[in-house]
Amino acid sequence: MTDIDLKSYFARIGYSGPPSATLETLQALHRLHPAAITFENLDPLMKRPVRLQTGALMSKLVDQKRGGYCYEHNSLFAAVLRSLGFSVVTLAARVQWGVAKDALRPRSHMLLRVELPHGAYLADVGFGLLTLTAPLQLRPDLEQPTPHGLHKLVRVGDELQLQVKQTDGWIPIYQLSLQEQAPSDWEVQNWFTSTHPDSIFTNSLVVARPVADLRYALLNDRLSVHHPDGAIQRRVVHGSSELAPLLIDIFDIRLPPSLDDLFWRIMERHAQSSPLQNANSS
Repeated sequence: MTDIDLKSYFARIGYSGPPSATLETLQALHRLHPAAITFENLDPLMKRPVRLQTGALMSKLVDQKRGGYCYEHNSLFAAVLRSLGFSVVTLAARVQWGVAKDALRPRSHMLLRVELPHGAYLADVGFGLLTLTAPLQLRPDLEQPTPHGLHKLVRVGDELQLQVKQTDGWIPIYQLSLQEQAPSDWEVQNWFTSTHPDSIFTNSLVVARPVADLRYALLNDRLSVHHPDGAIQRRVVHGSSELAPLLIDIFDIRLPPSLDDLFWRIMERHAQSSPLQNANSS
């Protein structure tokens, strides 16, 4: 594994605290990372390979100031935490947000288990619209506040279900297994998710970012702004002339010049079709 350049990563997310393996450091990094590094799927959408090697992640998410989806975010975050001295393993979850109750999705979402002297924590900086902005104690039935909502974990057999409190009650986000996953598991899932013709990430633009107390999400040409009180503002983005400044100003995304033409051709094609109503994040 390539060593992490902690100085560059800290500068990227705006962290100026001590490089120590403490709960306070974990909480600070977990708050800053999703706000600085956007959730986005531009590479799968443009049929470009998604690489999970640490050097590739540092180059894309830190040096190039791009974003990524769950495997990229949480692989980079795990590497950073390990470099600081944290004990970290990767876990897998079945996405349940926006999915029919009787649907059984594969365990395709990556998240992290972080061990601290006083207990284990769940960390997840890559779940799109509902990305956590604080680590959660791995304790069932404990209601835990975060900067972006109230969460809790509920036992379901030998697994845990992550739920978020919304205006209409507790809503499931995903169900996670406590079994450690190997890097080879993620290579397979990443390849499938970023290349399968039916994957949402190869068919639709999916972008999300928490900013202050708001959550911004973009699905193709549909922008939504989620407020702390549950209110949601929605609008349609009309063409590339509106989309380009939106990606820059709200989502802090800048495409390399070589990709501009390809990206806008893809988005013009999607603008001619009906956008999806729900996007499940990974």
